[in-house]
Amino acid sequence: MALEIRDAQPDHECAWRKLWDRHVHFYRMPLDPEVTAFTWKRILDPASPVNMRVAEQDGALAGFAIYLSHPSSWVKSNDCYLDDLFIDERFRGFGIGRALLDDLVAVCKKNGWERLYWHAYEANTRARKLYDSYVEHDGHVRYRMRISK
Repeated sequence: MALEIRDAQPDHECAWRKLWDRHVHFYRMPLDPEVTAFTWKRILDPASPVNMRVAEQDGALAGFAIYLSHPSSWVKSNDCYLDDLFIDERFRGFGIGRALLDDLVAVCKKNGWERLYWHAYEANTRARKLYDSYVEHDGHVRYRMRISK
């Protein structure tokens, strides 16, 4: 069966949550279940800038790409930020990550967005090998500060 990439649908929730839990575990970042539930609601909400493309192989959810577009001070149109890309371990090495990235490039072109960007965990050499095949990293270091309520 061929690989199919499409927008997330409500019936993807159970399979997505299993992959999402493994994705979060990889980064060793505890995440409140309420945040996961809220993220899923955002993904399905047409008014939300958060979107997700899913890759299905042989009827199974093989991976996902969560992204959002936003205005930028550096270009006239929007930027697209790839927030999360995750491939189920069973499906790695078959080009699904590349297919999701290629699909997201097509989404950007279709919407007239000028740039696509993402962050990568420095030690994630497998993902960085894929990313480096698209573009060299730009040398930026990410800083993230939690703002308490």
